Order: sequence, then structure tokens, then C-alpha cells
Amino acid sequence: MNWLKRIEDPKVWLEDPKFWLVGIAAALIALHLNLIGRAENIDLLSTSFLFWGAAATLVWDKREELKLESGVFSSFFGASLLAFLVLKSVFISGYDPFLRLSPFISAFSLALLASGVRGLKQYWQSLLILGFIAFPPTLLLRIIDLNLLTAKFAGFILWYAGFQVNRQGIILSLPNGSVEVLAGCSGVTSLFQVLGIAMIFLLMFPTNWIQKIACLIVAPLLSFMVNGVRVALMAVLVSFSNMEAFTYWHTGNGSLIFSTIAVLLFGVFCRFAILRDEPENQDPGKC
Repeated sequence: MNWLKRIEDPKVWLEDPKFWLVGIAAALIALHLNLIGRAENIDLLSTSFLFWGAAATLVWDKREELKLESGVFSSFFGASLLAFLVLKSVFISGYDPFLRLSPFISAFSLALLASGVRGLKQYWQSLLILGFIAFPPTLLLRIIDLNLLTAKFAGFILWYAGFQVNRQGIILSLPNGSVEVLAGCSGVTSLFQVLGIAMIFLLMFPTNWIQKIACLIVAPLLSFMVNGVRVALMAVLVSFSNMEAFTYWHTGNGSLIFSTIAVLLFGVFCRFAILRDEPENQDPGKC
């Protein structure tokens, strides 16, 4: 019997653990997205939408192959994690770092309930995708001085465009104004987002090692370059005393436009550099 046709008989699907797992998963996703929406974190909300969708798609594509056999310990541990997750969510009123970790905990708990410890390997791709959200983008700033690199690149763009620019550390000075490239201007959030999209792409489409390395290099590089253009633009706006436009491109919807441009450019790269020779009937989801 086709899996979808079983919905026609309520008694059958109410007794099927698959439907309960799908229902719990949908509730957890809705809870997570609702909490992020209340926290008004647009970057994390858009990333979570994308990553939840990718993780769910990967599981759905191999739904007929999944082995749903969970032991008592795995079920108890998974249920305990879910109970902790829901209880913790009750006390979240704004942004909380736990919101980054909860997708992985949700997926890990559901995997334990569905297939036990031995069956976790069936969900490694989805767990990897949702685990990526757990890493805060600012972690990269502790490893790489992205503020300084961004200031140098933006300064180069301004110099090449013919502006009289002077850089002192992370401060870019033009004749009538200056900007300081701090964490908010480094584009680290956009960089992490594009890098995450690259990871999703590699998990959903078959690629060789050269293509994998190319994607993981091009993704952050494109994001960095696009953000450098954004910082250079903001420096020019400050020089012309256009603070309203500066605010728009710095903290308003303008910053999201540049993030979207970076994603689109990476999409173009993947389409024409990676997928141009891929057969149309290729099976997605294989690395």
C-alpha cells in the first residue's frame, strides 16, 4: 500500500509511528521558528527556514529506506531530550543561544525515537545540516580577524574606484567622514549562511572532491567580496553625509539585499560550474 494512501484510513495512520514522528517534527519546527520570530532575529530565522527545509527533504527522499527500530533506552533518552527541549522553550522570551542548538537536539531526539542509536547513521546528513546552525557566526571572529580583512578589501575597492581613502587598522577615512569596521560590518553572518548553503548543496548533489573543495572556497569568498563592496558603499555614504542611506545599508533591509546577492552569485556558480554536465536523471542526495 502506498504510504500516502494510508491517510485515507485514520485508524491505520494513527497507529503508525511514522505519522506521530512527522507530527512531532512539525510541532518542533513550528516551535523553533516561532521562538526565533519572537526574538526578531531575521538572519537566524531565514537560515533556520532553509536548513530545516533541507534536512526534512533529505529524510523524506529516503523515507522508504529508513529502518524504524528503536530500543527502550534510545526511546527513553530521546523522549527525555524532547521534554527538556520543550521545557526550556517555555522560558525563552527573547534571543537565547539555545535557539541555535535546539534544531540539532530536536533532530537527534527524533532520530533516537525513530531508529535508536544504531540507526543514527541514517540521518547523518540532516544532523550535520542542523548542527551547523549551532555554531555562532561570531566564533569565526575569534579565529580570523575578519574586521581587518574587510577593512583592507573595502579600502582597496575605494582606492581602485578613485576615492582618496586612508586606512588605519579597521578605520576607513575619506575626506568628509570615516567608518569603523566592527563585527556588524564584517559580514560574518552572511558568510556563515552562504557556507551553510554550500554544505547543503554538497549533501544534496553528487560532486567530486575537486568540486567540493571549490564550493567550500568560493562560497565564503563570494560572501566576503560582496560584503566588502557593501562596506565601501557605506564609507562613501558617510563621506557624503547621507546617514539615512548609511543606516539602511548597515542595519536595514539593505544589508539583507547584499546577503541575497551573495547567495544568488553562489547559486550561479553552482549551476554553471558544478551542475552544467550533470545528467537530468541523476539521483540527488548522494555525496
